[in-house]
Amino acid sequence: MSLAMSTDIRPFEEIRMLFARLPAPDQAAVAAVRARDAQLTKPPGALGRLEEIVEWLAAWQGAPAPAIARPLVAVYAGNHGVAAQGVSAFPASVTAQMVQNFTSGGAAINQICKAHDIGLKVYELALERPTFDFTQGPAMDEREAAATFAYGFEAIEGGIDLLAPGEMGIGNTTSAAAIYAALFGGPASRWTGRGTGVDDAGLARKNAAIDAALALHARHLSDPLEIMRRLGGREIAAMMGAITAARLNRVPVVLDGFVVCAAAALLHAIAPDAIGHCIAGHVSAEGAHAEVLATLGKKPLLDLGMRLGEGSGAGLAIALIKTALACHRDMATFESAGVSGKSA
Repeated sequence: MSLAMSTDIRPFEEIRMLFARLPAPDQAAVAAVRARDAQLTKPPGALGRLEEIVEWLAAWQGAPAPAIARPLVAVYAGNHGVAAQGVSAFPASVTAQMVQNFTSGGAAINQICKAHDIGLKVYELALERPTFDFTQGPAMDEREAAATFAYGFEAIEGGIDLLAPGEMGIGNTTSAAAIYAALFGGPASRWTGRGTGVDDAGLARKNAAIDAALALHARHLSDPLEIMRRLGGREIAAMMGAITAARLNRVPVVLDGFVVCAAAALLHAIAPDAIGHCIAGHVSAEGAHAEVLATLGKKPLLDLGMRLGEGSGAGLAIALIKTALACHRDMATFESAGVSGKSA
């Protein structure tokens, strides 16, 4: 499905209209999964969260026999004007260099996707033109932010059945921390981490930039879409669109780490149910990601101390999700295996 911007309605109003028609989980599909699970050659509940994962897939795919045939990691790359404030250990040019690394197959996410038969697409978002420095004004105007949100819808094209948004962008942990501070309360130091590895002076600059931005934009931070355009980046706007498109098309979503969850948190602020189809792939070691997940009501599948981004934690979680589905689909039942069931 596409999101065409009308000339008669303000772009953000058109986005808000989407949240009035989000599909609900399919409880009949969940019941079918539970009925099969009760016949598998194991004690009830013995596979723990693996059983819950299959129920989640069924609910949001709307399928009593859920499938993962075309999973996708969609990596969005954007540059941030706030990088000029010295908030990163690397220059903005690294974003484009890493996009080339993704394209040539040299990044960690390439290896994860290859190892687990996961599709990978990289979306480059005007890297030659960073967003505006949000300590000086809004990062984007409304029309650009809305158009970038709409661009995110492309991720669900081609019949994918599981989506994991990922990101790359020098300065984007600063943007994400600013979003969390705006949504959940500051100061910046509550949310920031060291990102690409900034030293103490760099961390102080990061906190100062966020606190300055919160003060500058304070009158506009009650609206999640205003937070997105004022403090966010193009990759965050595009991931918001991708997650929304996935929901509208019954594609479950695996959330990655600190930056991806900033997109999810903005959607949650618009409508708490907007991320009902999302599962947290992992908890990042970056910033206060564990607190973010708790606030969003998401229990991570993995905790590996990772803070890479790129969709890497979500990609590894897809391997776990595939395993859960294989157990549910391919295990023998008590009847087919000739195994006695539970005693009366």
